[in-house]
Amino acid sequence: MFPWLAALLAVTALRLVVAAVVPLAPDEAYYWVWSRSLQGGYLDHPPMVALFIRAGTLLAGETPLGIRLMGPLSLALASVLLARAADALFPRERPGALAAALLNATLLVGVGGILATPDTPLIVFWICALWALARLQASGDGRWWLAFGLFAGLALASKYTAVLLGLGVLAWLTASREAWRWWRDWRLYAGGAVATLVFAPVLAWNAAHEWASFAKQGGRAGVDAPGITFRFLGELLASQLGLATPIVFILCLAGVAGALLAWARRGEAVGALLAAFVVPGAAVFLWQATGSRVQGNWPIVLYPAACIAAAAYLPTRLRGWRWPALALGALLALGGLAQAAFAPLPLPRRQDPTLARLGGWDAFAEAVEAERRRIGAGFVAAEEYGLASQLALRLPPGIPVIALHERWALFDLPRPGQGVTGLLVQSERRDSAPDWPRAEPVGRADGPLIRARRGIEAERYRVFRVETVPDLPPAALLPRPFP
Repeated sequence: MFPWLAALLAVTALRLVVAAVVPLAPDEAYYWVWSRSLQGGYLDHPPMVALFIRAGTLLAGETPLGIRLMGPLSLALASVLLARAADALFPRERPGALAAALLNATLLVGVGGILATPDTPLIVFWICALWALARLQASGDGRWWLAFGLFAGLALASKYTAVLLGLGVLAWLTASREAWRWWRDWRLYAGGAVATLVFAPVLAWNAAHEWASFAKQGGRAGVDAPGITFRFLGELLASQLGLATPIVFILCLAGVAGALLAWARRGEAVGALLAAFVVPGAAVFLWQATGSRVQGNWPIVLYPAACIAAAAYLPTRLRGWRWPALALGALLALGGLAQAAFAPLPLPRRQDPTLARLGGWDAFAEAVEAERRRIGAGFVAAEEYGLASQLALRLPPGIPVIALHERWALFDLPRPGQGVTGLLVQSERRDSAPDWPRAEPVGRADGPLIRARRGIEAERYRVFRVETVPDLPPAALLPRPFP
């Protein structure tokens, strides 16, 4: 076994252990709800993350490990395919092991890949599509367009950011003289048909729901206001330096620059291919950052090709940075995971995102259940989808959990019955009154409910007595874990 494969297995085993130990974030609990109500699409994203979670929970139960299981396993396979892609593009240099190691050294993959979010299936199928193109370029066999179409469709069914795959292919077929011949090959268009067929359930769901998901995510593209601001550009650069880790980010920039030079000076189709899957997407994100915020995880799709370029086109003067890049990535990832799992550093919320998202949920659910029993409520409710989903995962069996928000009208979940009294929980960070009609504040001698980790406060919550009434806004009874 190659040493890097042994290292990949060890890293995957560690990720599985961490996946079992680190508490679930609210978004992960929300995607677990999706997995119990499978459909062709959702307001926020396409359905692939729900399928990943459903597969994992069938194998390992409705536990943190089960919900996250498919992430580490699929990323291990994707890492092998990324290495194979790099070796196929550069058969003499064979930089695949380094490319895969660099990608895994980023926090986007090293830490983010443990979490059950749409980014995980997106990056997995993006790498599969890139591997198919590498095989196409290396072999000249047009049947690989069909494989590319399959993986591109699966990537689109994971997250709409995968539309940049199409932009990358278009850029490559336009910029590389060697690739022009594919415009005359019917298999290119057949691959597009395969991608459309795989994506068809998402299209059908959106068509049946007034294009709700497309409208929501399409509204996040572009700029919020006319003119140019450098604030969001600075945020984007800082986020990529942090999430890619500084050294890997620099190596990726140098590698992409080398790929561009190889294409511009020597007409290399491989250099054009790698640059095409980084530069156009980077231009889109940079343009958007001139007028609105780009979330730090969005550019994750740029890094597979950038890491191959870094492994293959790295200037001689930067080759000594490879081991420090891997070491720094491992150190930062281990530090972040240790803080998420065990909180060795007693940091306040504003300095510790793991506290804000992951801390204290089990004890908080126990406090909510105690309050429910105290006032004799028949159910627990929340307006924030992540809070409602956390409570649905963690409250004792048999307690109904109601989520209140217009998004739940797009789910195939039962509506609550009428005339039942319940307990509504609301974060004090929300500065508005509850949307639940006639919600009555519940007086507590101990003050608000507090979610905390090791005595450090993460969030405070108000509680209200509510009743299911005919004029209730869109609401749903959330699934509970299987007994």
